Amino acid sequence: MQSYLKKSGHALSILSFILWIGFICQAYAGTPAAVVSAHRLATAAGYEILDKGGNAFDAAVAVSAALAVVEPYASGLGGGGFWLLHEANVDRNIMIDGREIAPLEASKTMYLDDNNQPVPGKSLNGPLAAGIPGTPAALAYISQRYGRLDLAQSLAPAIRLAREGFRVDHRFAQTLEFHKKKLAKYTDTAKIFLPGGKPPEPGQIFRQSQLAATLSAIARSGSKGFYEGSVAYELIRSVRNSGGIWHEQDLARYRVIERKPMQFRYKNALITSAPLPSAGGLTLVQALNTLKWLNFEESNVFERVHLVVEALRLSYKNRAELLGDSDFVQVPVELLTSKAYAQQQAALINLKRAGVSMPSQPVKNEGKETTHFSILDKDGNRVAATMSINTFFGSGFVAGDTGILLNNEMDDFAMGTDIPNVFGLYGSQANAIAPGKRPLSSMSPTFVENDENILVFGTPGGSRIISMVLLVILDFVNNNQTDPQKLVAGPRFHHQYLPDFIQIEPETFNSDWVEALQYKGHEVRAMQRKWGNMQMILIDKRNRQSLVASDPRGILDIRY
Repeated sequence: MQSYLKKSGHALSILSFILWIGFICQAYAGTPAAVVSAHRLATAAGYEILDKGGNAFDAAVAVSAALAVVEPYASGLGGGGFWLLHEANVDRNIMIDGREIAPLEASKTMYLDDNNQPVPGKSLNGPLAAGIPGTPAALAYISQRYGRLDLAQSLAPAIRLAREGFRVDHRFAQTLEFHKKKLAKYTDTAKIFLPGGKPPEPGQIFRQSQLAATLSAIARSGSKGFYEGSVAYELIRSVRNSGGIWHEQDLARYRVIERKPMQFRYKNALITSAPLPSAGGLTLVQALNTLKWLNFEESNVFERVHLVVEALRLSYKNRAELLGDSDFVQVPVELLTSKAYAQQQAALINLKRAGVSMPSQPVKNEGKETTHFSILDKDGNRVAATMSINTFFGSGFVAGDTGILLNNEMDDFAMGTDIPNVFGLYGSQANAIAPGKRPLSSMSPTFVENDENILVFGTPGGSRIISMVLLVILDFVNNNQTDPQKLVAGPRFHHQYLPDFIQIEPETFNSDWVEALQYKGHEVRAMQRKWGNMQMILIDKRNRQSLVASDPRGILDIRY
């Protein structure tokens, strides 16, 4: 899609970042293996495991664990995620669902007051906001079922980083500074992240001995090292003493689920993405199927944006009204993915005028939390993984002496049909809280494959994850864009049905672009900052080369 970019003062920073990526991959230029993540130390951990004979799945365990140490504000052992795996020798794709689940004591009104209104902050702060984590179980599962190395070998880099420490970078330091009030609320959190009462400064060595001990317990005993024994006891004790509702049974009953990924075709490309309880794949297939019935190819740039926005509007409407954990509710997947339904949806779109959802409402948190990484090994195995603890630093609560920062993913459930979550997303009874249920997610690790290339990618970004992935697919398929750096750095716009306006990145689209969309009846609002931190591998099938790209937004926007 044609873009109208304004010049940025960050050109030198972007160039430095691209050169840094080139340096990281230079040592592996002779092989197809590739690792790309949001942090250089996590990327290095992945390469370390590949060098020791591990496969992409072992490296995925290493990168996941390392990110828990060096990027604790975005993911960790106290959260969950989705790991999309491709086994090359059998040409099989698997989604490892390590999403958090609601505790057995949870109820659909647990965050509401007597008037059925949400109590401010109750679903976001403290242990009551935390679902039962899935990441530790997922790492043990992936290692045991798909890895070549012992779990202890794959966790060794993360344990070393936690025990010996690493130098705080500017992004980490400024993120700590911005969220220090949240971190100061809880004694065990403050001890780790605010030593001496203030955040570490850039360049300081940051150690997490308690987290190292917990990682070591998992390395010795697998998932039992987290969900049973002394770590589990300390988790339960700490959570319940601080107002949470976890029980031993909640941890003991947690299970990873292997799911069949959502797979569909768009023109000449095969797309593989996340199934429920992620809304990613199902929302993507609806939007892309709808665009097939519209005059997309022959439209100009402004008309194309209009059509994408309207396809997103309809798809996100279904996300709000119909989607939830398919193990608990019946979701009409077959209907929503059918060609006939897509044709009906396309007929609802006015080619010249914007649709109407409802009057505009304030935008919620802009969402740069969560993290993504992509891996390819020399045998062709690949992983796209997106992990989260929801908002920055999750619930803000570190559980006792475990060193584990707990998620606040319970906010991803729908507390009522007219109550948005922190990302401004609405939901229905399909996504209501229930014991043992997984909250609906937007995390969308994705593969896109045609005759020449394969994309392995994903991104953080809250409710905007799905639209970011969609824009990449459109650029790759319709524009034959095969420069991964251009794909991850492209300008972004977003619509999610409610609130009813187009969100655009600041200083990205010019006045002609904005006026053309306004002429069609769209409200267009520039957000305060850019969003996403996409990590991508592009595999050139004919030349057997792999190229990596990391979103420049990840290093340029460190204010939050």
